[in-house]
Amino acid sequence: MYPSGIEALKGISLEIHDKEFVAIMGENGAGKSTLIKHLNGLLKPSKGEVYIDQVNTRKATVAELSRNIGLVFQNPDHQLFSETVEEEIAFGLRNFGFKEDSIFESVERVLKFLDLERYRKTSPFMLSGGERKRVALATVLAWSPKFIIVDEPTIGQDYGQKEKLRRYIMQLNEQGKTVIIVTHDVEFVADCSPRIIVLSKGKIIADGAAREILTDREMLLRASIIPPQITQIMHELSDLDLQIDIIDIHEAEKILKEVIMKGKMH
Repeated sequence: MYPSGIEALKGISLEIHDKEFVAIMGENGAGKSTLIKHLNGLLKPSKGEVYIDQVNTRKATVAELSRNIGLVFQNPDHQLFSETVEEEIAFGLRNFGFKEDSIFESVERVLKFLDLERYRKTSPFMLSGGERKRVALATVLAWSPKFIIVDEPTIGQDYGQKEKLRRYIMQLNEQGKTVIIVTHDVEFVADCSPRIIVLSKGKIIADGAAREILTDREMLLRASIIPPQITQIMHELSDLDLQIDIIDIHEAEKILKEVIMKGKMH
């Protein structure tokens, strides 16, 4: 509960396991950003408790939790302050006591991956919103925390950057990182196919596999979430007796090709 008396989260009971990939979705004001701020101690629960790696967040500082929990805010300006992009990325590494050669290697790695090399000597505040978002993400990815939480990762990113981001997130998860994203980008979530937790008015109204959640039209309507485009298309073609619980465009392509081939054979 906030000091104003607003109860942003109501009766949340949630367990996220090591090495999981989770997407938190829901309408504006559902409580998504509030929930993830409890995961690194920025907010403390007014009731109940939050444990991260068996550590009670009430009994640990944000600084202590941050070594293992990297949080990228929705608005990157809330976490950027250095004079250049490379200094911004290096700051956290130095703060955590990394050696200079390791800092150099980590900075180079994330600059290259997130297509920020040409901005290394540029002030983050001279960049576009999408570029600043990538810088904020780079500052977290540089020290490779065990838990990576990103609020609206795809805002301001073009298709190519979204695809690179998707591949990198999947790679991080395959390497054993626990990845949590908060997003309205239903197409991005469909491509990633994580576990999805849906919030509405501060409560969890659904929790399950991506296919199960993103094809539940009634529940999505309650949460003001529009289904993926391919799911909508397959639903419109339901008169053809097609499988309609589809969120993957390649699976839909295979099904439609089979229907076309059958039609040609007849």
